[in-house]
This record gives sequence, structure tokens and C-alpha cells, in this order.
Amino acid sequence: MPSSILLCCFCFLLFHSFSTPSIATIHSNETDRLALLAIKSRLDDPLGVTSSWNDSVPLCTWTGVSCGPQHQRVTELDLSNQSMGGELSPFIGNLSFLRSIHLEDNNFHADIPNEVSLLFKLETLILANNSFSGTIPNNLSQCSNLIVFNARRNNLQGEIPTEIGYLLKLETLNIGENQLTGQIPTSIGNLSALQALVVCSNDLSGTIPYSLGQLKSLFYLHLGENNISGIIPPPIFNISSLTILFLLFNRLSGSLPHNMGYDLPKLKMICIFGNNFTGPLPYSLSNTSNLERVDFSNNSFSGKVSIDFSQLKNFSVLSLFENNLGIGTADDLHFLTSLLNCSKLESLVLNRNQFGGVLPKFIGNLSSTMSILTIGGNQIYGSIPPEIGNLVNLQAFDMGKSQLSGTIPQDIGKLKKLQVLNLEENSLRGSIPASLGRAFWVGGFDI
Repeated sequence: MPSSILLCCFCFLLFHSFSTPSIATIHSNETDRLALLAIKSRLDDPLGVTSSWNDSVPLCTWTGVSCGPQHQRVTELDLSNQSMGGELSPFIGNLSFLRSIHLEDNNFHADIPNEVSLLFKLETLILANNSFSGTIPNNLSQCSNLIVFNARRNNLQGEIPTEIGYLLKLETLNIGENQLTGQIPTSIGNLSALQALVVCSNDLSGTIPYSLGQLKSLFYLHLGENNISGIIPPPIFNISSLTILFLLFNRLSGSLPHNMGYDLPKLKMICIFGNNFTGPLPYSLSNTSNLERVDFSNNSFSGKVSIDFSQLKNFSVLSLFENNLGIGTADDLHFLTSLLNCSKLESLVLNRNQFGGVLPKFIGNLSSTMSILTIGGNQIYGSIPPEIGNLVNLQAFDMGKSQLSGTIPQDIGKLKKLQVLNLEENSLRGSIPASLGRAFWVGGFDI
């Protein structure tokens, strides 16, 4: 009998330990409430989003606040895209159960508080599209569970902290479009889980660390619009998962490895324009079956274009302007025949390459989705083929500063969507189709 009474007492205590909040839980919940009210006091909230943050409403139903089911602790703070301003209070560090912070698309300013480093459970920190200033806190590395850190489009300054290499669970690091200086720390190569690295549009210098080649899960690498120099480290081309490679507008040099198309089989987009690359374009890109966009413009590439685009079924953009890919001979544009199979082709930009030969009649058999065709500033001679009128979605056509002659084909009048037409500095003659009066003129005619 005594054992039965003891069992009943145990069951009673066990039930109530789960069904009623403990004094500790109530106290902890109160800590969260006070922290949120302190955060609110620093906000500029023109839409009144935090008007529900008061004692008459349960904490876990406050707008933008989510709690865990067991202890009723705040686990998520989402105030994204609410036209908010002000500062992020250091009391954010008292929300010790926070896993996710979304403050993107607002007008927050001042520093990212160091107290964020106290959030040991934090997995997602998104501060993009604000006006946060100051530096990236060194002690952010204490958030060892962090998976996503996105502070793009702010006013962050200083160097990328070396300590960021301790965030071993980090999958996304996006700190582009700030005012960061210094070099890309080699410690980023320690982030073995990293899938996306974006540091574009800063004032970074130095070279690309060889250690980035250790990021075997990386699929998106954007280092564009900085002052980075040197070569692309060979280990980068061994990241077989790489899908998007943007290195535009830097001071990079060297040549592309001839086998890069084999080593980067998943590559979809490569944009490296505005650098100092030399040498030929790798023929192996013919085998990169997922390739969609290639922009090698404004470099010093040379040699004939040997890439066979015929097997690239999703290919849509080829931009090669301002290189040395032609030698003024009739077969310079032979590679265009392989583009006939690219049914999704939208943009073909080949200006200023010393291409020779005539504009082939099959140009009109390129994809009907073509919207941009610019081949001006070359040594193209002969006439404009009337088949150009087949490209009914063309919005921009540039053959200026070429060696064209003959009459302007009336078929150009079929291009009802044409907005930009440049035929200046040629030897064209004849009448201009009346329908072209709707086009926005960049150049004129020499007739």
C-alpha cells in the first residue's frame, strides 16, 4: 500500500513538472520580455509593427516573435521589410534561445552590437539592405551554430575578421556591397560547410587565397567589383560543385586552364569581365552541359573562339566584347554556327574583337528569343542579310563602326521591338524603313 501511494505521488509530480511552467521558466520568459522591450525602445517603427509588444498581449504572440513550444522562450525575431529604423539594442544578447534573426530590408543604422556573440544557439543572422556601420564583430565567431550570415548592402567598414574562420557550420556568408577593406582572410578556407561566399562590391585588395580551393561544398563564389589582383588560384578549378563564378571588375590576370570545363562540370554562369585575362578561351567549356551564361568581356583573350556551343541546351548569354578573338579573316565567326542549336539564346555581344568576314545569312536562324545582337567595331564587311528580320524579338542591334556596304534591308522593319539601332560609320545606302522611326537611335547611317 505505501508503494502505491508513493507511485501516485511520483506521477502527480511528473505530470505537473511538464504541465505548468517552473519558476525558472517564468523568470527566463521575463528576461526575454524585458529584452524585447529594450529592443523596442531603440526602434523607429513608423508602421507600428511592435505596437503589440506590451503587457496586455502574451509575449509569444507579439508581432515578429516566435517561441519554442516547450519553454516558451523566444527562438525567432523577424522584423524584415517593415520600414524600421533606429539601432539594434545590445539587449539582443539576452535572448539566449534565439535561433533566427531577420532584420533585412529596413533602415537600421549604427553598429552590429557585440552582444550578438552571446547567442550561442543562433543559426541565421540576416541584416541585409540596411545601413549598419562599424565593423563585423570579431566575437561573432562565438556563435558556433551559425549557418547563415547575410549583411549585404550595408555600410560595414574595416577588414573581414580572421575569426570568421571558426564558424565551421557556416553555409552562407554574404557581406557584399559594403565598404570592407583589406584582404580576404585565408581562414575562410576552414569553412568546410560553406556553399555560398559573396564579398562583391567592397574595396578588398590582395589576392584570392589558395585556401578557398578547400571549400568542396561551394557552389556560388562572387568576388566581383573589388581591387583583387593576381591569378585565379588553380585549386579553385578543382571545386567540382562550383555553379556560379563571378570575378568581374577586379585586376586579375593570367589565363584560364584548358581543362576547366571538365573540372567544373556543374558550372552554369561565369562572369569575369573587366580584368586582364589573356590566352585562349578553353575549348573544354564545350562539355559543360549546364552552362547558361558566359561573360569574358573587356579582357585580353586572344585566339579564335573554338568553343562548340551546340550541346549547351540552356545557353542564353555570350558576351565577348573588347578582346582580341579575331584576326580579320573570313572564318572568324565560324563559331556562330554552333549557336544555332541554342534555342534559349538571348544575348550575343561581340563588339571590338577584330572579327573579319561577312555577317552570315544564318544569323537570322538564331533563336527567336534573341533580344541583343551587337557585333559592331569589328572588320565585318558585305551587306546586312535580310534574314535579320527573322529575329522578331530583337531589341538592340549594333553593327556600328564596321565595313558594311550595300542597302539597308527593308526586312529590318519587321523588328517591331527594336529600341536601339546603331549602324554608324559604315557605307550603307538606300532608304531607311519607315517603321524604324520608332527605334531609339544610338548611331546613324552613312548613306
